[in-house]
Amino acid sequence: MSNIKSLGDITGRTKPSKFETLDPIKTFPEEVTKIVDVVADNLDNIVFLSSEGKLYQTSPRKYHEKLKAFENLPPMKSIASGYYHFLTISNEEKPRVYSWGQNYDKQLGYNYYNKIEEKPTLIESLKEQNIEQICCCGYCSFFLNKTTNILFGCGKTKNGKLGNSEITEDNVEIQKLHENVANVFSGHSEHTFMIKTDGKLYGFGFNQNGELGLGHKNNALIPTQIKLEFPVEDISKIRLAFQFSHILTNDGKLYATGSNLRTGIGRNLTEFKQYPQFINNNTIIKEIDCGFELLAILTQDNEIWVQGYFGDSNSNNSSVIRKIQTGNNLTNDLSSYNQIKCCDRKLMFFLKSNSYLSQDLEKLLKNGYISDCNIQDIPVHKILIETRIGKTFDLIKKYLESNCKLNEIQDLLKWIYCDQMINSKRTNEILNHFGIQDAQKTKLLTNDLKQLLFDEQTSDFKLVVKNEEDEEDDEEELYIHKFILAARSGLFLNMFQNLEENLQKVKDYSGKSLDTIELLITFLYTDELPITADTDQEFIKEEFEDIVEYYQLNPTIPMMDIFEKCSKL
Repeated sequence: MSNIKSLGDITGRTKPSKFETLDPIKTFPEEVTKIVDVVADNLDNIVFLSSEGKLYQTSPRKYHEKLKAFENLPPMKSIASGYYHFLTISNEEKPRVYSWGQNYDKQLGYNYYNKIEEKPTLIESLKEQNIEQICCCGYCSFFLNKTTNILFGCGKTKNGKLGNSEITEDNVEIQKLHENVANVFSGHSEHTFMIKTDGKLYGFGFNQNGELGLGHKNNALIPTQIKLEFPVEDISKIRLAFQFSHILTNDGKLYATGSNLRTGIGRNLTEFKQYPQFINNNTIIKEIDCGFELLAILTQDNEIWVQGYFGDSNSNNSSVIRKIQTGNNLTNDLSSYNQIKCCDRKLMFFLKSNSYLSQDLEKLLKNGYISDCNIQDIPVHKILIETRIGKTFDLIKKYLESNCKLNEIQDLLKWIYCDQMINSKRTNEILNHFGIQDAQKTKLLTNDLKQLLFDEQTSDFKLVVKNEEDEEDDEEELYIHKFILAARSGLFLNMFQNLEENLQKVKDYSGKSLDTIELLITFLYTDELPITADTDQEFIKEEFEDIVEYYQLNPTIPMMDIFEKCSKL
């Protein structure tokens, strides 16, 4: 049920290749149901993070092979990579930070010196810090305590890489670097950006190619404010790489600064300018990522553009911008992917950040069927609105209709139904009013809907399971919600539409076990289906086939992967 695919071998050719399909990665261990992040170093090591919080390390030549997770580690929630090292942070009440790889510049943060660490090892000096964000510069590591807004770091100091002029050693263990830091960004680079609590963007480090966007090419030994032609709040993503930097805004515009030889801009830049200029001005870019010398762009129209150094024989090719020629199959496949990850000149990976559940609920939002209320004439579903925001519907509706424009309400509903943050600044402002902080990171649709599973108080539909095989012919009742089943299944949608209004609906699944029905309903609410040898696979498959037929879904969706897995039991 892996949600990751790859596009490889994009380099080293005199003519661009035509790719027809993405290559699905099917050889992950069976317990891996979703890959949520991928990072790589400059030594061709690739690290995958699964939704279960497990880490898998491999190389571009072996990523299709059977992988093994690092053992004896807690679940992890994020990963980062520099030139030759990795960081990871645990998904625990009090997060712990681990590092591994090369340590020649003390970038691993240990109190002892070891040239190379082969596996993730705990950084003891950070155990008492509430580190919530990690990132790597080329030869440095950064650790942000978001409770105190203090940024810690270690590694190489030359050319202002740590942004603290008071540190005079060449390489240092973990130091307190900066205060009032809200966010930090780095990558396969020798420069770093950070947003401070004053809402301004700062940069420090190597700048001899203009990569800091300061209007000059002098290294910044301390954090220096970066002036932009748009508000910092409009920033969606910041991606840094060797000798260049890119910023993507919420409205899909891309800005770049740095070396022409690495960005293909057409001229060297020392401040951020809108880019790429070769694309029609109306083009909206939905995702970007950088490798060491490579930028990958995924547009809203599912076009893939790559720029930077490709490893061809032409020494000037690094300034060339190329479009990956995609056939219809690949273009259609990309439409459901919303995250792109570069492994520099070797591979690009595409991930699905949203579940199939959110895609189905998006259809529900657009069509409005089985809705029971409205906000500014937009048909919505009361229990979902209340569950996601945690307030009564009347209070939510009153505030939205009094304080929000129609497009702002629509953006908020996108988050409620689909986990998609369209206008992050305004949507977060609305959610902050209701006490939800940093919704893009802390809320998850499937987690909220788990609260509704079999909840009698909020349900509007009673499913009666009659087990005729039981001697006492017992009946069990499951309390569920029409709008979820209608969104997920044409079978249930048709059933609800054909029943009379305002009646308690009863469906008799005679002869089917309660466990089997619970598995089916659980999947419809959470995208999770724990299969066991005792599962009534034929019944579940029959139900899912109704869903597939109704929605005309691609037969390679996770449901089918589940049944392939079932057949091996």
